Amino acid sequence: MKSHILAEVDWPEFGLSEMPSGPSLDELENRINNARAAMEKRGLSHLVVYADREHFANLTYLTGFDPRFEESVLIIRPEGTPLILVGNECEGYLPVSPLHLSGKLRHECYQTLSPLDQPRSNSRLLKTIFLDEGIDEKSLIGCVGWKYLSDVEQPNAKFAIDLPSFIVDTLREISGWDRVINVTDIFMHADYGLRTFCTPSEIAYFEYANILASEGMKRMIMNMNEGMTDFEVMAQAQINGVPLGCHPTFATGERWNLGLAGPSGEKIIRGNPLSTNLCYWGSNCCRAGWIAESSEDLPEMAKDYIENFAGKYFEVMAEWLRILKIGTPGGEFFSLVHENMPYDKYGILLNPGHLIHLDEWLSAPMYKDSTIPIHSGMMIQVDVIPFSPTYFSSRMEDSVVIADGSLQKALKSEYPQCFKRCMKRREFMATTLKLELPDEVLPLSNIAGIVPPYFLNPQQIFALEA
Repeated sequence: MKSHILAEVDWPEFGLSEMPSGPSLDELENRINNARAAMEKRGLSHLVVYADREHFANLTYLTGFDPRFEESVLIIRPEGTPLILVGNECEGYLPVSPLHLSGKLRHECYQTLSPLDQPRSNSRLLKTIFLDEGIDEKSLIGCVGWKYLSDVEQPNAKFAIDLPSFIVDTLREISGWDRVINVTDIFMHADYGLRTFCTPSEIAYFEYANILASEGMKRMIMNMNEGMTDFEVMAQAQINGVPLGCHPTFATGERWNLGLAGPSGEKIIRGNPLSTNLCYWGSNCCRAGWIAESSEDLPEMAKDYIENFAGKYFEVMAEWLRILKIGTPGGEFFSLVHENMPYDKYGILLNPGHLIHLDEWLSAPMYKDSTIPIHSGMMIQVDVIPFSPTYFSSRMEDSVVIADGSLQKALKSEYPQCFKRCMKRREFMATTLKLELPDEVLPLSNIAGIVPPYFLNPQQIFALEA
């Protein structure tokens, strides 16, 4: 494992991206067909896909529609046009879906999905809707929410369903308790989930989101000055209205150890730790370090932050990137991180990396003894979170896509500027940071690999020895 150095580097400019168009009608139809193929493999008669404002991603992946204010339910049969149920306010938003706009997604206003005390007396009963969709006592219904359980968590886990009970109870009233099961893994399982195989159009959108997040993070760091409030620093991000994947965080001052806290009026004070993130759909850019120019600004007990904590973190993450190859089992990342950054010093609790998609956390192949291999199409969050009461943290968190030769060829053909920027980022990471990236790794962030330990001296960043 190569040793770290601190280098004086002007942060590169890789360019911006116009927001690409969403998935085409053909791509959405292909996703529906892939879902139907998974249904057939499992002997399912119906898929019932639930979504709300937070748990939207599986339905949005299938339809291009994301519910606003309300919940939504999609019903897919082996044949015929799928039906989406929406509330009062979402009905007028449905043309955002190319499927609906083309007549390939039916809809019905089911007012129970609307907020309380809105008009709700003009809808059919849910049971009647289900019956008209062919659900009967012989049906085997797969429910898709946002999470599935293992038998370690819940005996007979396939029957543990994370949809609202009034939906599940109605399905089980019709078909029987044991004929309604959880099949969320069809979309979210790290090995075979449909959303773990990104297409060129998805990569292009996710690159756009990563550019927004990373350029916002760059502006925050470059324009940070002592005495500013966290609100003033966060305003530098210039959040532009594209949907966020999670709430922006900003932890410093008295809230330094509340990692999920948002801005609260804390001031930028030399010698304090700081962590912050920006997360749009398909991206999450996070950095953590110290409000300082050098070790001289740190508390006495943390003055060896570089050599005794953050430098080692960078070295391990460099190795993490080096082994990020198609076929590498997820368990190797767990072993690498925990053997080189033991818990008693680095406090790493969560997975050493995970998959990201429209939602900030899809699933993760990186856990102890995992045999799930890295495969082409995965979008992976370089998300390893150390924490120390003495040294605080460090972070190199951005998104990368794993793309074999065929996927890279398609991306280059369909989105040549996106592909070109990815290649430029690879070149910078290799030549300036001396990071060794496998050929299949496409960095999506404009600050990929850039880790400034001292936010008041951002041109000083980590690199490896030549």
